[in-house]
Amino acid sequence: MEFGYVIAGAMVGVLVGFTGIGGGALMTPMLILGFGVPVVTAVSTDLAYAAITKFAGSVAYARQRLVAWRLVILLLCGSVPGSLVALHYLSTAEDLQSQVALVNLILGVSLVMTSVVLCLRGRIQQWQAARQADMDSAVQSKSGFGAKDFILVVSGLVLGGLVTLSSVGAGALGTALLILLFPRMSMRRIVGTDLAHAVVLTAVAGSGHYSLGNLDFVLLGYLLLGSVPGVILGSQLARHLSSAVLQPVIAVLLFGIGVRFMLI
Repeated sequence: MEFGYVIAGAMVGVLVGFTGIGGGALMTPMLILGFGVPVVTAVSTDLAYAAITKFAGSVAYARQRLVAWRLVILLLCGSVPGSLVALHYLSTAEDLQSQVALVNLILGVSLVMTSVVLCLRGRIQQWQAARQADMDSAVQSKSGFGAKDFILVVSGLVLGGLVTLSSVGAGALGTALLILLFPRMSMRRIVGTDLAHAVVLTAVAGSGHYSLGNLDFVLLGYLLLGSVPGVILGSQLARHLSSAVLQPVIAVLLFGIGVRFMLI
């Protein structure tokens, strides 16, 4: 079983490095459906896994000044309270069965939403690229609190709850939100901003799950053992092979898995 976890981590790592698809959308269903890991344990362990694996990437983007920190703070103003509300629910729910049913439903909805975003990602990126790229100076110089700021906070609130309950959505949904709200921002800056937000959000959610006793450190270690070289291999493959065929296949797979979780 331990070797299986390492292989699972490696497989997810390769797919993440090759396609850029968030690990939560792949890892959590694999742990639950493939290994029979309890739902809450799978979600909490994947949150810790995401916080660790995304940290290095966010540091790299920050060093290149590709993080819009104002947008990160606005997202966190919503996502951190949303995460804390979700954690409070998990800590006070007396009926374990109903708790698991809710997490299954949230996980299913998050997977379906992620699959839709993946299917539309190419069009969203083309739509974004058709506009004059990079409005970084406008983002940095903007003052006051506008409609987009309010949307970011509210969206962060919803995203915080979704991610805490399902571990899915911090990457794909967060990136899509930023593209739609800031179509002229460079794609690299969008990715860097989303990574920085996701690291803090998954760390907060993972810490909360740890305090509830849901985190499995042994499982986390095996997953990281496989995923770190897997991501490196996947990123190398991405330089020579196109992920255009694999992404729709994974999107359809995630949609089917999401529907199954919603119907459990």
